[in-house]
Amino acid sequence: MQLSKEAVLAHANSVSKNTLMETLNIEMIDYGEDFLVARMPVNSRVYQPDGVLHGGATAALAESVGSFASHIFMDIENMFVRGLEITVNHLKSVSEGYVYAKATFLHKGRTTQILDIRITDDHDNLVSICRLSTISLPKKK
Repeated sequence: MQLSKEAVLAHANSVSKNTLMETLNIEMIDYGEDFLVARMPVNSRVYQPDGVLHGGATAALAESVGSFASHIFMDIENMFVRGLEITVNHLKSVSEGYVYAKATFLHKGRTTQILDIRITDDHDNLVSICRLSTISLPKKK
């Protein structure tokens, strides 16, 4: 049974309670057949000392949306997902508004997945380019 977009997004946001995603106000906002989009507000909670978006917060946004994309596109009844490696190239500073992370698959294997994650600002400027590798492992029964 295929879940609706609303059900997928509601589930994603509900399981983020009491996690880093809630602390950073990361919210899943769009979902399609081959992508997931999240957003995070840029404010003093995610600044580095000079008042711009911290690269670590950007990496947390990217890993959150990428890992959750692997989670929803895999067999979650029998498997769990963990991040293996993330790379983030920062291209532009942001000091206000939102940043948006769109995760799409470059490789969707049974065991490993590779995602491309593009971080943009409110004006659709490219802020960071990220690559995330995840692994799907069997749940112990």
